[in-house]
Amino acid sequence: MSTVRVLVGTRKGAFVLTSDGKRQSWQVTGPHFGGWEVYHIKGSPVDTNRLYLSQGNAWFGQIMQRSNDGGVTWETVGNKFAYDGVPGTHQWYDGTPHPWEFKRVWHLEPSLTDPDTVYAGVEDAALFRTTDGGQSWHEMRGLREHGSGAHWAPGAGGLCLHTILLDPVNAGRMFIAISAAGAFRSDDGGTTWRPINRGLKSEGIPDADAEVGHCVHRIAMHPSRPHVLFMQKHWDVMRSDDAGESWHEVSGNLPTDFGFPIDVHAHEPDTIYVVPITSDSLHYPPDGRLRVFRSRTGGREWEALTNGLPQQDCYVNVLRDAMAVDSLDSCGIYFGTTGGQVYASADAGDNWTAIVRDLPPVLSVEVQTVPEAGR
Repeated sequence: MSTVRVLVGTRKGAFVLTSDGKRQSWQVTGPHFGGWEVYHIKGSPVDTNRLYLSQGNAWFGQIMQRSNDGGVTWETVGNKFAYDGVPGTHQWYDGTPHPWEFKRVWHLEPSLTDPDTVYAGVEDAALFRTTDGGQSWHEMRGLREHGSGAHWAPGAGGLCLHTILLDPVNAGRMFIAISAAGAFRSDDGGTTWRPINRGLKSEGIPDADAEVGHCVHRIAMHPSRPHVLFMQKHWDVMRSDDAGESWHEVSGNLPTDFGFPIDVHAHEPDTIYVVPITSDSLHYPPDGRLRVFRSRTGGREWEALTNGLPQQDCYVNVLRDAMAVDSLDSCGIYFGTTGGQVYASADAGDNWTAIVRDLPPVLSVEVQTVPEAGR
């Protein structure tokens, strides 16, 4: 029977939760790097023993870690994230030019084919890559050199590159998202990039055809259908059926179309999940009721999933990297909250249980399915 490993990054360390394929009882180890902000921890899809972790704090800055044994032990790997070439500029809050400054790694995306290759999205927004298991990192300069960088502006969380999607069918195609700039696509392995934001509408951008400036919170896709993208942005849930060339809204009957995470069922490409919150100023569920919303129709209709979730006096948030799905049948859905709970559903969202409580605020949740030895 397979093992399920849930990787949880929090404001005070990382935690690893493990269960068998029944997903009924869980063992918790951690905190790893207690006291450190662990913004993201993710495993290689090629080697399930290989994990990568981004940790940081105000005193010691950014540190990268790697595990070769599923998180039992860790080693510090290369931490040089220097912007290559001549620094660019972006517009700061007051509209004046501001130099690019490396602050932290928001998201790690291991290669689909090579356990030593990993992409890193950082703040200020840039894309880095390692091909030697994290020992050295090099900026993929084509993104910042696209030419629109002067019009990128920080969202409330900073000028962060927070989403990286790798196309499993077209090896040269990648998607990224930046808050607050928008979504971008490369068709040549990250050498050149172009914005893919046509159809997005954002308050504060008077030009309806502006190619950048949109506050995208998260994008997701199903690996069997990588030309179909789903997006949770700063207001609006969106869908593209042409690899980002155009977008249309699919917020439908959601109680609010503001939120951070969005994910896709492992086996049903038209089944998607979001967690709405009240507004951009009220980061908690509408009416204090924690509800995951599921659409089985690609966004045309949504249903509230509540069984096992608190339905009164709940004022937590779910951040953009804090939802994930496993690959088992039936598909498991997982999310973590700023209140320190990690909820799991082993039946695609119909029923939920808190598999751990009272952690520090959860920043990220990722899942690995580890095959039984010998299979």
